[in-house]
Amino acid sequence: MSFLIDFATRSRRANDSAYREAYAMLQGMSARDRADIGIKQADFARIAREMSRR
Repeated sequence: MSFLIDFATRSRRANDSAYREAYAMLQGMSARDRADIGIKQADFARIAREMSRR
């Protein structure tokens, strides 16, 4: 039970929301758009981290 309380009260890092927004944008792209710029779904996490740092 203490895990749930700690998890709910833990503060989030400043760039977590930026990471989520970048990841959602990548997920929203069509397969053709992703193929045009040459990214694969396995690269989404890395690309979203890089986008959120900027």
